[in-house]
Amino acid sequence: MGKLKNNMNNKYVLDSISKLCLFMTIVMLMTSCVDKFLPDDLDSLGVDSRFTQTDYRPVLGRNTLMNNNFNAGNASQPLTFKIINIRKMNGDPAKELTENFPVQVWKKPYLGTEKSLEEIENKRTIENQPLFDIREHNGAFEMWAAANSSFVRTAPDSGYVFDVEVSNSGGRRYFTDMRLTPMKERPYEPSNLDETTGGATQPFVRPTSVSGMRGHRTSNFLGTSNIEVYFRKVVDENGNNIGDGNSIKFLFKDSLNSPIDPNKFALTDWDNLMHGFNMEKTDEYVKYQVAYPIPLIPYETKYTTVDGTRAHLNFRYERLGFGNRREEASLVFDFAIFEKGDWEVIFRFAQERPKFENE
Repeated sequence: MGKLKNNMNNKYVLDSISKLCLFMTIVMLMTSCVDKFLPDDLDSLGVDSRFTQTDYRPVLGRNTLMNNNFNAGNASQPLTFKIINIRKMNGDPAKELTENFPVQVWKKPYLGTEKSLEEIENKRTIENQPLFDIREHNGAFEMWAAANSSFVRTAPDSGYVFDVEVSNSGGRRYFTDMRLTPMKERPYEPSNLDETTGGATQPFVRPTSVSGMRGHRTSNFLGTSNIEVYFRKVVDENGNNIGDGNSIKFLFKDSLNSPIDPNKFALTDWDNLMHGFNMEKTDEYVKYQVAYPIPLIPYETKYTTVDGTRAHLNFRYERLGFGNRREEASLVFDFAIFEKGDWEVIFRFAQERPKFENE
């Protein structure tokens, strides 16, 4: 009888163990199946993500990067940005901004130490790009310079409207009715051209600074208001470049438009005045072979301003004043030219020319 009872107990234990094992197996299978059909961990795309700027006004004719314009908030990275539905104000598609055009891009970094035009041009190539685009993973907008952008609507026209899709593995959001209002081309800066009409507001601009420079007739110190700076692109009667479109010439004129010998600016570091090549200096002008635009990119070099956005010129000379006192004079001009060509930059001393002679 005891033996039978033990057998029954053993059978009960075995049955219990078998049922437990079966239960555990079912639980494991169910867990496995559930895991199989659960999605991967999703990134978040928070409602606090936003563009900090929604109205863009790039100037045509120059490469313009509009960055630091998106606040990701709590959104998980990386994000993917895409411009969609860019259109004119009447709702028509803006094909002029979505079709590809040949633009110049860098395939190797520009350093500011290149020794020839060929070395610079070997770092650039032509690619087909939409004129207006967005960088895929940071949301920065880019307006490319095209050889001809006259077909793009500019202010005072109301311009364009577009939407942006921002996505990650957690989903996507749409930012709608953003504005693009391009401004008319201004081939050089500082500019005397109105940003809306494109017409000249005056014939010239002023230099950046003048110091220690006395007038020949009065011996009074000259200031920026005494000097006019003219930009002139040399073209034929059809508006075409006369040369190869890779030169810049600096000229100095007195109030009667007679030439002033640039050699009189004797302290000028002509060899390092700008990133140019094959300098040609005469008693009427100084000419360089250059690559355009000037500066080539917004990057600080020894030829540019601190922020790298403009070329930095410093024309210098010295003379002996009264009491054999040394006087050093300086004419500084910070500028940019965005349009390829054979350019002349003319410095005209409108009231009186500088005094170069010793007392």
